[in-house]
Amino acid sequence: MNKLFKSLLKTAVYLLEQSDRVAAGMRDRAADGVDRVGDRVSDIRDRARNLHGDESHTLRSAISFAAGVGLGIGAGMLLAPASGRETRDSIRKKVRHIGAPVRDRFASEPSEATGTEG
Repeated sequence: MNKLFKSLLKTAVYLLEQSDRVAAGMRDRAADGVDRVGDRVSDIRDRARNLHGDESHTLRSAISFAAGVGLGIGAGMLLAPASGRETRDSIRKKVRHIGAPVRDRFASEPSEATGTEG
């Protein structure tokens, strides 16, 4: 019985080490991806700065914003606790929930024209 218990404990420790190794590998790959995207954004920003000088402040801001949004979405997808289908369903429900009042407000029937006074 004692040998069986030791074997079970060794197996449990081995499995825990394997899961830690896999998680660390995923974290490293995600970090490498974020670093690569950051480097690309820096290159694009530098090229824009060299092409237009100070006039490209708005372009740089837009590129930086878009890159930040892209990085945020990418990190969220990599680290999301839910599956892809659950995440898409959740986003779809939120868009419908927000879109319905907006659609109702702007899709009302146009008022009848009364013409001009005169």
